[in-house]
Amino acid sequence: MDLLKELHVLIKKSGLTLSDEQVEKLVAYVQLLDKWNKAYNLTSVRNPRDMLVKHILDSLMNGPHLKGENFIDVGTGPGLPGIPLAILYPEKNFVLLDSLGKRITFLRQVVFQLKLENVTPVLSRVEQYQPEVPFDGVLSRAFASLEDMINWCKHLIDNDGRFYALKGLYPEDELNALPAGIELTNSEVINVPELEGQRHLIELKKV
Repeated sequence: MDLLKELHVLIKKSGLTLSDEQVEKLVAYVQLLDKWNKAYNLTSVRNPRDMLVKHILDSLMNGPHLKGENFIDVGTGPGLPGIPLAILYPEKNFVLLDSLGKRITFLRQVVFQLKLENVTPVLSRVEQYQPEVPFDGVLSRAFASLEDMINWCKHLIDNDGRFYALKGLYPEDELNALPAGIELTNSEVINVPELEGQRHLIELKKV
């Protein structure tokens, strides 16, 4: 089965609605990631079929729980979850932040080839990046502990903004150690078709 057919099957299982053009862009992204991965070592997932589940669906399934229009994906790596979410929501804007030049070079190529007008790759350390206006949401996938995420990213949102941490197991210890002035507003169990293991989306805000 080719990647396009396979992703269509997975999307059907997910309950999400994507156009043929969106599915094609997601597959094109996986193909670029596979090609660049051989030289740049962008992800430990080597098999493009595995990428469909572990990267694409794992990112997309969080989309319906995000509130707002303007997001920053910190420690985005090869663009996860930012690129799949930007393809899913062309009306929302995504800044993809990473401190490693080769990742940003790759993301600029993705943006150019897939004509993603709602994605801005930025080469910077998160604590040094100063947004012109606060974001609606900070996204982080396997980036850091909740405490580190808050400490490094709290200047990126105001009291209306949200931190969204994509986690595996429910991070009970990390939630018990939240800094003062931060509270848990929501936690969702994320069911990713054909993915082994747990997934949770943790939503935090300033109080």
